[in-house]
Amino acid sequence: MGAPSGSGAQASMVPGLTAHWHTDLGQIPTDQWDELVRGLDGGTPFLRMGLLRAMVDTGSACADTGWQPLFLTLQDADGRIQGACPLFLKSHSYGEYVFDWSWADAHDRALARHGQRYYPKLLSAVPFSPIPGQRLLVRPGLPLDQQDAVRRQLLRALTARCQQEGLSSAHVLFLSAHEAELAREEGWLIRQGVQFHWQNRAPTPFADFDDFLASLHRDKRKKIQQERRKVRDAGVSFEVLVGPNIQDSDWDFFARCYAQTYHERGQQPYLSPAFWREVARALPDCWVLFVASQHGRRVASALLALDLDQRVAYGRYWGALTDVSCLHFDACYYQPLAWCIDHGVLRFEGGAQGEHKLTRGLLPVGTWSAHWLEHEGLRDAVADFLMRETRGIGHYMTELDERSPFKPGDQDT
Repeated sequence: MGAPSGSGAQASMVPGLTAHWHTDLGQIPTDQWDELVRGLDGGTPFLRMGLLRAMVDTGSACADTGWQPLFLTLQDADGRIQGACPLFLKSHSYGEYVFDWSWADAHDRALARHGQRYYPKLLSAVPFSPIPGQRLLVRPGLPLDQQDAVRRQLLRALTARCQQEGLSSAHVLFLSAHEAELAREEGWLIRQGVQFHWQNRAPTPFADFDDFLASLHRDKRKKIQQERRKVRDAGVSFEVLVGPNIQDSDWDFFARCYAQTYHERGQQPYLSPAFWREVARALPDCWVLFVASQHGRRVASALLALDLDQRVAYGRYWGALTDVSCLHFDACYYQPLAWCIDHGVLRFEGGAQGEHKLTRGLLPVGTWSAHWLEHEGLRDAVADFLMRETRGIGHYMTELDERSPFKPGDQDT
């Protein structure tokens, strides 16, 4: 996909809508919020109020961790939500997957003596998860000609809030290409990124994992077979638990594995043990847990998030309590891909970055983020940087396409 190009179009605003800012998510009717995200690609479970509230209520995304909720809704005269945006006032840039640390350093070097700081900034994102999808949410029942007008009103409300509060910037991460187009037309800077997603074969889906392997070049197929053999030879087997069949003890074990991944890096995990229990209760049908056991003892687990309406799976979180060669690849890619094929899932998103995913059948796709910067000098410098970065990403995407792991004609999607 090419970069969005602005047309400079100016849409009229939808009359009668007022902006409301929410530091307490309990102020937002769950049914109205979920109506905005129902059926959206990337909407379940990551934009559902159940997940967002679980992050906030369990202390994972809150003011104490640098994620102060400041959700925006546009409401009509009857108090019905017509548009919304998940927003946080951020005091750092951790857990975002679109890196702006250098922008913050440049801003503060230039302006700190004037008492101006980059943080806090305004951020629209799903905390700790680089999930592409819509961020400028609009009630589905609105006429089509009004939907983009509402999205523009949301963008303008963000910039107005920054100007009123003296905030340095606003950022909307992993938004859709169409939303990026609108943001560009509103004067925002657009940044492109790359993720790796697996697509089921079309029009004839893969029959099973062996059918998928047969579609790969011989060297890629042999590498995967060798890695899976190492895991089996180490005495590792897998159990797959789906939705409500995941018990509290399973969630507790997964939470240990997840936390171990961070502890090995000397970091605190973003998501607390209480979050997993709460989100399992709030959204019980959205999860698949792969549990690895070695000689009968549980040693690792990986979690998939599911959107069955869109037939999409998201590889999100994993951890291991012991070191087994190639276990990460089997638990996070091969076992989930086999499950996706068996259950008719059309797309598996493997998360941020990771060129190693290409050799395992995940192909590069473009992502977008939008950035509004108050300081003109910084804005000009970032715009110049993004122009050069976008050219580089275009060359990189071309190179990756030329290194496809699939045999010619075997991945027609």
